[in-house]
Amino acid sequence: MSPPPPPFGRSRRRNDPFFDPALDDDELATVRGQLAQGRWPGVRALLAATGDDRERRGHRLVVLGELGSAAAWARDWLIAEPDSPDAAALLACAAVHRALDGREPEDRARDACRTAARLAPADPTPWLALLLLARSAGTEEETSRSFEEVRARHPHHHHAHHLMAARLAECQRGSGQDPLHEVYDFASWAVESAPADSPLAVLPVVAHAERYRVLAAMGHEPDDPAASGHWTGRRARQVMKAAFDWWLEWGCEDHPRRHVDLNYLAHAKHCEGRPAEAAALFQRIGPHATKDPWSYPGRDPYQAFSAARSAALGYS
Repeated sequence: MSPPPPPFGRSRRRNDPFFDPALDDDELATVRGQLAQGRWPGVRALLAATGDDRERRGHRLVVLGELGSAAAWARDWLIAEPDSPDAAALLACAAVHRALDGREPEDRARDACRTAARLAPADPTPWLALLLLARSAGTEEETSRSFEEVRARHPHHHHAHHLMAARLAECQRGSGQDPLHEVYDFASWAVESAPADSPLAVLPVVAHAERYRVLAAMGHEPDDPAASGHWTGRRARQVMKAAFDWWLEWGCEDHPRRHVDLNYLAHAKHCEGRPAEAAALFQRIGPHATKDPWSYPGRDPYQAFSAARSAALGYS
């Protein structure tokens, strides 16, 4: 499936970013295009080939579930193969996206997730789908339970930890005052609990960006993150240096969501005023920009990404 067209009046150049959640997974983009045409056998083959890679499976199913027609085709697939855990997981992800868009009742999405979980008890993806829903529309208890169910099946699940960081950043209670907010404790705990080569090493940067999103929305930080002291304080420098040094050493080139981390790191280095380090990250990102965190808080992500990349690399 080709990337979406650029906004009206702007031609796409070779290095232009586009916000495709498939990132650099060409196989995923291909079968997503097939699914849009009502052909789900390619999805079945892709998920079978994904095997036990739980991070990649979750990434692929969540992206496929965003397709507007995914729920209908998943139901057709389940009619043909009623015991297929892949079809049930696709329906769960699609139902959650529909519920978040207001096109399906939340309880119906929850039921689809629980059905998928019963068909594949060891798969964290149905619980990841529930966490996606709970992060925006659930109670604190539901969010915590879904996160723990994911962790019970895959303790260092990348997407699940990002969702929890975003939810926790919105809390205004307890120890509460930045830079002692609980989201930082959560990110530090995740890093300390994870293996040395885990991309969760970048989670403190994600937590810092999510906290900026919340503070800016409340009017406590300027709308331009590069003009905010949020990114230049002592804690910010420590967080970003540790994450950048980890990236230089480990790389994680095979992780399906590595471009998410690269975008958070590039955003942080740009806001910190470190263009040389940001340039190295933009080179790795290529066209695989992500809307978050460039959209924080309510900015045009295309313009924000393009301006930051231009400042670092010297072209637009």
